[in-house]
Amino acid sequence: MTAVLSIKNKDGTLLSEENILAFSFRKDIYTPYTSLSARVRTSRTNFDNAAEVLLALDNTLIHHGLIDSLKLEKSGGEYFLNVTSRSFTSLLCQNQIEPGLKMNISFNMLMDNFYTLPYVTHENNADDSSYIYVRPNTSMWDAASNLSYKLLGTYPYVRGTNTVMISAFPAPAAFDLTNTDLLTYGTELACSHIASDYHMADINGNYGTFDLTDSDAAALKIVRHKYFELDMRFLYDPQQALVFRDKYDFRGQKRIFCSYSGYQGEDLYDIVSFGTVSAERIGSVTIKGSSKGIFTEVGVYADKFPH
Repeated sequence: MTAVLSIKNKDGTLLSEENILAFSFRKDIYTPYTSLSARVRTSRTNFDNAAEVLLALDNTLIHHGLIDSLKLEKSGGEYFLNVTSRSFTSLLCQNQIEPGLKMNISFNMLMDNFYTLPYVTHENNADDSSYIYVRPNTSMWDAASNLSYKLLGTYPYVRGTNTVMISAFPAPAAFDLTNTDLLTYGTELACSHIASDYHMADINGNYGTFDLTDSDAAALKIVRHKYFELDMRFLYDPQQALVFRDKYDFRGQKRIFCSYSGYQGEDLYDIVSFGTVSAERIGSVTIKGSSKGIFTEVGVYADKFPH
């Protein structure tokens, strides 16, 4: 399997590097971008005009993003390039929308009418039956998360390099790893964000009308109470403000994962089977490469969002 890291300059020139000493790539349904770090031995002595980072495995592009950091150093008579990058969808977290009520807004309108973000594409959804209430300092990703939940009860994710989805991918590939020699197989629990009780004020600022207790948190012996003002994003059904927060805080609570040598092309919301996992949607993909080879870890989530 061949890995190629490419640096794209501001003028569009592509500088491809195949002598990759190590790389780590990750994408996850609850992270608004893919992330990459890599170390390369290079014959080039200048990357001053670098603007973009791309990583391909056997000619399949898996990462295309902005440069977070780039360092070129000479050591022992050789040049080494260290780079970190996040996909262009990370810009959705770094751009805010003018506060206020946005009526009859579709996912297409949200993604197309505010900013033009390079390389960022999205699922086609023209349903404009909903609205969003944009609070101060709300990012585009937060707005997309709110609209995704209102329309479909889902949380958005990134498929491919920079495509934002709000529904399950309709034509997933299926990967059966049940007969594959697995390097690791396990379960991971994440409970630090879980709250037990949610309390929202009514329109007069009084508490006691809108409350939610999470029985799953109680079973985990978690006691964490959260109080907040009336959430204008959910005026159509105020109790959903608590339900959404509960699901959001519970996201990623349980992950079942496995790893193997190689890479077969898995992406988020493809189908995977391994161990006790039978035909479930992929929630995380981690690919690491070094002189020892290329290794892939895939995981599936069990939480309160639909998968």
